[in-house]
Amino acid sequence: MRRFLALAAVVALGLSGCGDKHAFNHEAETEGEYVDVGNLVYQVQMSRFLNPSDREDREYLTGLPAGVSPTLPGDETWFGVWMRVKNYTNETIQPAEDISVLDTEENRYEPVPLAESNPFAYNPRPLGADQVLPLPDTAAASGPIQGSLILYRLKTDSLQNRPLKLEIEKPGSETAEIDLDL
Repeated sequence: MRRFLALAAVVALGLSGCGDKHAFNHEAETEGEYVDVGNLVYQVQMSRFLNPSDREDREYLTGLPAGVSPTLPGDETWFGVWMRVKNYTNETIQPAEDISVLDTEENRYEPVPLAESNPFAYNPRPLGADQVLPLPDTAAASGPIQGSLILYRLKTDSLQNRPLKLEIEKPGSETAEIDLDL
């Protein structure tokens, strides 16, 4: 009888994990890996420096806040992170708005807001069941990167303090971090 109870306990323990269809991941060692934040899945498609003199990059820098020039002082650089967000649930969920870049010295950089007129800008709006950002059939989704741009203004000194990390925070959810490829 003891043997039967022990076997039953082992089987019950093994079956108790079967209901978990998704192991949540809150850290990614490189771009392209998925992280979970608040029941949404985030993926950095790419990150890179932007050159305002380059024709393609000028398009990404449209819609800067009033008084902000595409040309930065010599101790600063534009840095873009292209993000894809997917809702695999049956609920409508608001994507994270608090997405920061950190260096190893804990210098934190917040996104530079871009006007909604910029077709590449990350403008988080509620995602319904199985929806994705960027929305299909948009310039951001059908372009070569296939992600929405989150723009940062970094101090060039921070480029020595690598790896840079992207931190995604949402109230009531566990924070996720992604190492950025530089």
